[in-house]
Amino acid sequence: MKDMESERCSWCLKFEQYIKYHDEEWGVPVHDDQTHFEFLILEGAQAGLSWSTILKKREGYRKVFVNFDPTKVAKFTDKKLEKILLDPSIIRNRLKVYAAVNNAKRFLEIQKEFGSFDKYIWSFVNHKPIQNRRKSLKEVPATTKESDLLSKDLIKRGFKFVGSTVIYAHMQACGLVNDHIESCFRYKEIVSIS
Repeated sequence: MKDMESERCSWCLKFEQYIKYHDEEWGVPVHDDQTHFEFLILEGAQAGLSWSTILKKREGYRKVFVNFDPTKVAKFTDKKLEKILLDPSIIRNRLKVYAAVNNAKRFLEIQKEFGSFDKYIWSFVNHKPIQNRRKSLKEVPATTKESDLLSKDLIKRGFKFVGSTVIYAHMQACGLVNDHIESCFRYKEIVSIS
């Protein structure tokens, strides 16, 4: 991890775990379905909250959602979900917790239709990361035409908590777009691995 003096996107400077996430994960192109499912659950849980809140509870989510295995989550019963809602290691929002099971089922449907969720989601950016050239955080939008299209398609397929803002956050996290500001040391690193 770079030292604290390095130029970084300023949104991550709140605490060490946030910096580590920025330096090692955010914006790296993801091609693993289980990781995509993890971020769908986490981004959905974030709706209306800060990413730092979710990041601090990430291990709790890994535990209760069986390491984000969509096949296992899709089989969760209402009884299991009610038990999960008692666990303080996650955000105990009933709609979001129940949505995770619904979304797991929809996720498996996409895998069956496209061969993988990865093939499906990357088709919305023509299978290569969009390399943005942002000078400041003020230039980073909350949504884009790509996130609008992806969100609409996911909603049509029955997903919950997948509005365009949530989906753009997913696209940023999973490297479908590179929204590191150009002065951030990670910008060029992400371009080079994309």
